[in-house]
Amino acid sequence: MDQRVSPAAASGWKLESIVRDLRAARREWRAQHGRDREPGGRELPSRQIMGEIVEALAGALFPMRLGPPDLRQESEDLYVGHTLDAALNALLQQASLELGHAAQPGVRPSQEIERQARRIVQDFALALPALRRLLDGDVMAAYRGDPAARSVDEVLLCYPGIIAVIHHRIAHHLYSAGLPLLARIIAELAHSATGIDIHPGARIGSSFFIDHGTGVVIGETAVIGERVRIYQAVTLGAKRFESDETGQLLKGQPRHPIVEDDVVIYAGATILGRITIGAGSTIGGNVWLTRSVPPGSNVSQANVQNQVGNGSVS
Repeated sequence: MDQRVSPAAASGWKLESIVRDLRAARREWRAQHGRDREPGGRELPSRQIMGEIVEALAGALFPMRLGPPDLRQESEDLYVGHTLDAALNALLQQASLELGHAAQPGVRPSQEIERQARRIVQDFALALPALRRLLDGDVMAAYRGDPAARSVDEVLLCYPGIIAVIHHRIAHHLYSAGLPLLARIIAELAHSATGIDIHPGARIGSSFFIDHGTGVVIGETAVIGERVRIYQAVTLGAKRFESDETGQLLKGQPRHPIVEDDVVIYAGATILGRITIGAGSTIGGNVWLTRSVPPGSNVSQANVQNQVGNGSVS
């Protein structure tokens, strides 16, 4: 082979021209979006690193069940301390990238942004004991709510709903603290792994249980009370999207349901809009609901259809 021919040219794929054209496409996009100034390094958080951080945090929260297989109880604290130190330092770097990018894309984070990131991560670290106790309640709710569950250990190790809730509790804290991109990455990691899509902005009370879970969707502004149980393919979604005078969608408007305490929502139910499901209600399988119901309601396909026939459902 002629040594003057590059490997890309010798491969036969015309890679030199493709690489050149891709560079031109990147430059066009960056110019259009004001991204001309390059920081010389990674500008956005890493999905891969966030996955590693969440895995480490889960291990630190539940060391004897989600930690390393050779861990012994006498070395739990050592493992937790070492793991948290590494995970929080990695989280600090990712937080700095998000805050820096949000402040001025294409520019390295300033010292003030670094200080802000450190405050957020320190607050998150201090919240971990409370988060562990909150997750304990979720695990117990799953164990008590599923007759097939033989132990809380089985629930924690095997149930996709618990995996999704662990991710959500972490993501929601970061979302509320001003790191929506990191939170969304965490939520999408759980979505990819479990089929459960919970927006990190959703507010979810204690002892929350998602049984089976595949196809569950919970929107950004949903509010869920305590001791709520939902099943697979449930949607807590928006009925319509408001826009401004230019036609642009308004962000962050309350548009998802409020589910009060002790509600059960069975498989396939679709609940849309800023409506309220009253405390202690039961929503039957495959119900389509766009109106509020009072506490203690029992909503089935049959009674919804009757109300539609009577013209009483909006």
